[in-house]
Amino acid sequence: MALKKKPVTGMKDILPREMELRQYVLSEIRRTYKEFGFTEIETPVVEHIENLLSKQGGDNEKLIFKVQKRGDKLESAFQSGDLDALADSGLRYDLTLPLSRFYSQNQAQLPSPFKALQIGPVFRADRPQKGRFREFVQCDIDIFGDGSNVAEIELILAISTLLNRIGFGEKYNFSIVINDREILRGMQAYAGFPADDFEKVCISLDKADKIGNDGVKAELLSLGYEESVIDKYQALLATIGTGAQDIRTLGEKLKDVLPESVTDNLATIVETVAAVKSVNVKVLFDPTLVRGMGYYTGPIFEIRAEGFSGSVGGGGRYDRMVGKFTGQDTPAVGFSIGFERIITIMLDADEKVPGEGTKVAFLLDKNLDRAKTAEAISEAMTRRLQGETVLVSRMNKNKKFQKEQLTSEGYTEFKEFYQDSLQ
Repeated sequence: MALKKKPVTGMKDILPREMELRQYVLSEIRRTYKEFGFTEIETPVVEHIENLLSKQGGDNEKLIFKVQKRGDKLESAFQSGDLDALADSGLRYDLTLPLSRFYSQNQAQLPSPFKALQIGPVFRADRPQKGRFREFVQCDIDIFGDGSNVAEIELILAISTLLNRIGFGEKYNFSIVINDREILRGMQAYAGFPADDFEKVCISLDKADKIGNDGVKAELLSLGYEESVIDKYQALLATIGTGAQDIRTLGEKLKDVLPESVTDNLATIVETVAAVKSVNVKVLFDPTLVRGMGYYTGPIFEIRAEGFSGSVGGGGRYDRMVGKFTGQDTPAVGFSIGFERIITIMLDADEKVPGEGTKVAFLLDKNLDRAKTAEAISEAMTRRLQGETVLVSRMNKNKKFQKEQLTSEGYTEFKEFYQDSLQ
């Protein structure tokens, strides 16, 4: 039986044009984040199953690729009849939980605060669709050990600098929307939702961009919440603007259920970023922003670009995750760009890698002898050492089609080598 040519469902092969774009964006990521003092680290793609199922990852925990035990341990698990005992590890669904484990294990060897850059594949057994795969790359920056809003400000400025460098500021007019999980709690308390139902209510509120406010209301009613409570919450939403002063005004309304320090902190982040004129960045307050991960404890943020539904990145503060490993909470905050989403947008727009030098193709006739071949390759090496990209290849029978293919890969100059002459 012939082997299967297609990749496994939800995975994909990467063709040269896309790979070139990916490497360009990755190089800009590394260059930019290094300028902000982030240090690159790496963690294994396989994590302990107990960590992955620790109720930190929200719905992503339902999408884990579990890794079975091996040998005698697998046989014993089968004999026990306990299906949950078959796996002792799994593929990571994001980079945040493995990074928190990494920091917990290596904290004594790391500076404080520690600014981490992590790039790597993650895996989710999701339903594949355009721009959504079961294996995809995430690019995260995180800061451990800094509980001040300087950490959030640095993350926002680093992300904004990167997006401007790869053209998202000029072409897609991106913005960073911001909220705080504690503001969400305060708004729910103000409206009269039970405090114990916070996550449950957030799940419904997070669907507003998909089902609208009427759909959210209908869902909350079906869950048994009083219409007056829902109306009070939605009426509060309708009065809130997107600026720093709007955050402070909301704080006044919520003063009986929310410490003023929460809204003051968030407003200060927006104001400070706005005061930095050297980078194109727009930060907007969005009280409907929820972010689905259960580990967020404070400010949360999301990147949105004009003309595209959904986000192209997001993150937030998660001050209690390290404590799950060490027993002692550590301030932590992170931001992840939607790398695959950005690459898809750039491919659809037929973006080219900027600043490329000349790409030259040397095509060698099949009758070229050893001396002429050496002469052509020597010339190619000389030009390569001068910084040019030079492809050396045998000339195909269908030379026109070969040149068309090379042109589509960015080659703009062709030199043909024949035995009796150079053309």
